[in-house]
Amino acid sequence: MSVTDTDLSFFHPKVLHKAHHSAELVVPLYCFDPRHFASTHHFGFPKTGAHRSRFLLESVRDLRGRLAERGSGLVVRSGTPETAVPELAAALAGHKLSLVLQKEATDEEVCVERALVERCRALGVPVHTVWGATLYHRDDLPFAVNQTPDVYTQFRKAVEGGGRVRPPLQMPDRLRPLPDGLECGPLPAPADLGLPEGESPGEPRTAFPWPGGETSGLARVHHYLWETDAVATYKETRNGLSGEDYSTKFSPWLSLGCLSPRYIHSEIGRYEKQRTANKSTYWVLFELLWRDYFRFVALKYGNRLFHLTGLQNKKVPWKNDMEAFNRWKGGSLGDR
Repeated sequence: MSVTDTDLSFFHPKVLHKAHHSAELVVPLYCFDPRHFASTHHFGFPKTGAHRSRFLLESVRDLRGRLAERGSGLVVRSGTPETAVPELAAALAGHKLSLVLQKEATDEEVCVERALVERCRALGVPVHTVWGATLYHRDDLPFAVNQTPDVYTQFRKAVEGGGRVRPPLQMPDRLRPLPDGLECGPLPAPADLGLPEGESPGEPRTAFPWPGGETSGLARVHHYLWETDAVATYKETRNGLSGEDYSTKFSPWLSLGCLSPRYIHSEIGRYEKQRTANKSTYWVLFELLWRDYFRFVALKYGNRLFHLTGLQNKKVPWKNDMEAFNRWKGGSLGDR
């Protein structure tokens, strides 16, 4: 079994790659965890809004289609992984099982990972974790993770000078099949994720008109680099606020794993060899390093990353004015 949460691609998923090369049958699993669609503990903000939910649904649907094209499939369950995996293990009784999942960095995801490992241990199911999602693999850093520099510039110079970026993984044309008779399960209805009934017409002026999924993510990379050469002016245009091509727009796909930072790195390198290499092409990689930096800082410091006192434990005289907060929340700060 392979559990995927933030690795929604066929082209370069570390979890699927590990599972495919170590088993006769592979069960890719995605769980729509209800905790992701709940409200925050403070103030009741939705953890996942309507647009993000729709993008996620599109991404999971796209992954299911890409897996099916290559002889596999995607099992989908609505529920927590800690519940879904034991249920799936029971349905696969008679098979020798193991679980592959991606190692996480931040607290909520780490807690789920620990609970899942405990449940699997109780069932006698071995668990294998892999590291993905970052440009530089944690094993290739020129320092131990607990020695990650606290300052980004120091981090960047260290990894650029002493680290290496692994090439993107190459997946086979045909994947291990699903076990016979296994029910893949439906995708949840949009309403189940808090989306409005029916399809919204969308905003025709949007600077992000693309659906979720690896298919559209790969097309976006191709467009931004090879069709428009927009990457060659990224550093000059990246802070613009209108239009589709003033910035890469890669972030939504990266956040779900529909795009791999290593794939982007590889394509940038190819572009620099075939077209041009300048400050703009480098700056895309510079921004990808920011992603890595915060993940490794999270591994180093854990929940201190989110404390009000910060990593330096500085006490800040924060104000606690709920009336002002509610006016800000309602967009009426200027009203009296």
